[in-house]
Amino acid sequence: MARVIQGKTIIAGKASGIALASSEPVSFWGGYDQVTGEIIDRRHPLSGQIAAGRILVLPYTRGSSTSTAILLESVRAGVAPAGLITDRPDIFLALASVVADEMYESSFPMVAIKRSDFDSIQTGDHIEIDGSGHIRVLEPS
Repeated sequence: MARVIQGKTIIAGKASGIALASSEPVSFWGGYDQVTGEIIDRRHPLSGQIAAGRILVLPYTRGSSTSTAILLESVRAGVAPAGLITDRPDIFLALASVVADEMYESSFPMVAIKRSDFDSIQTGDHIEIDGSGHIRVLEPS
């Protein structure tokens, strides 16, 4: 069965994929491999997971504008997440999508949702982002 979550569109766009979810933020600088899409921060719960092509569900990013640069390079390399769901607007994540669209004509949508909805998304859920802030969640059977 599917459920729909209404969020706030930060970066418009459509995406679908399997969720990779964590309640802990990630620092893309030193925590994300911009060549493979792997989360390489060995202290992070998603360590070793590949985020490329998935819907990455993180509360926000840790760190500074270097996270934007790493995520931007992952877009260029074709190993960026298909979309991002956060529990608050994150300027560094949003900026990567905006610049990627300008530089590479490729970006990813980003939607911020309330924390209770954020906590309900699990790794393995199939997610569809529709471009207007609606997130459709299909839990694995």
